[in-house]
Amino acid sequence: MGYAKERAKLEKLLKKLDVIHTFDEKNMATMQDVHENYSHTVRILKNKAPELFLSLYESELQAVKDGRKAVRESVEEEPRQANFIAYKETIIKALEKTIKVTKDTI
Repeated sequence: MGYAKERAKLEKLLKKLDVIHTFDEKNMATMQDVHENYSHTVRILKNKAPELFLSLYESELQAVKDGRKAVRESVEEEPRQANFIAYKETIIKALEKTIKVTKDTI
């Protein structure tokens, strides 16, 4: 089963994150958009092939959600910035893992 369409969406999301380096409202909105699109895409993949994508759906998506929550709960600037970078790295890792699985199942 091919996953080229979903992989292309994920790769596009990954490119959106290249320009984000610091926390501000615009960058946070972009991150949330990437998060929502990743969530939607991984849900589609999970429904198509649960044996391949269920663990990604459960673990990686939860890690991304936890990262967003940490950013939102940060009150001071330094912890917020650190949590924002961690959130970005978590999303990147989740995207890369999901892309890898789609490539490995050609």
